[in-house]
Amino acid sequence: MSPSLAPELAGRVTRPSGPLVIDIAGVTKLYKMGEEIIHALRGVSVQIHRNEYLAIMGPSGSGKSTLMNMLGCLDTPTAGRYEFNGKNVATMVDDELADIRNREIGFVFQTFNLLPRSTALANVELPLIYAGYSPSERRERAIHTLENVGLGSRLHHKPNELSGGQRQRVAIARALVNKPSIILADEPTGNLDSKTGVEIMALFEQLYAQGNTLIVVTHEEDIARHARRIVRLRDGLIESDGPVG
Repeated sequence: MSPSLAPELAGRVTRPSGPLVIDIAGVTKLYKMGEEIIHALRGVSVQIHRNEYLAIMGPSGSGKSTLMNMLGCLDTPTAGRYEFNGKNVATMVDDELADIRNREIGFVFQTFNLLPRSTALANVELPLIYAGYSPSERRERAIHTLENVGLGSRLHHKPNELSGGQRQRVAIARALVNKPSIILADEPTGNLDSKTGVEIMALFEQLYAQGNTLIVVTHEEDIARHARRIVRLRDGLIESDGPVG
């Protein structure tokens, strides 16, 4: 898929009809830095349905990273409501949050975060170990997921034997292998050249078409326009939230 197709694809927006996955209402987040109180989020409300393709944008200091951490259950709100699949995340303890992160959220990072001495197959199997799958189940699911992202011939390659795009595909396979409720991608093309970035966004398009729920956090307008909806933040508030035109 060429970059010129992104706006056309992104323009085909339909009203979300799937069940509600994320429901955030009036969320605030305060941080104390010395004597100063930082208002990272100031009453943010957002709803995300199953099989949405959403981009989150905002300048430095807008609250974009704080919102991403909140969505990924890496942080909890100071005030307000956050429900994930109907469960109140705001009141959960660390072990409960860790369980949601492992079972319900697939993370894709700019820096890939792969284990350097492990093969692609072993990296993708890792979440399944934590989830308690048997060795045979882990292997079968990991192989299938790697094949699904076009890496069936690279199962036994280590990260340093793979290109940047292939490493990101391993990271995407690792995010997908538990069949999570959402894929949360933080600047997924940030360490890739433009051609490889287009290939990764084309893969995201395929994942969306297969029914996955995608949330991409980016500062790049052309990457955000691959999504179907963009939430823009400024000064801890949602500046706009709507379909890509």
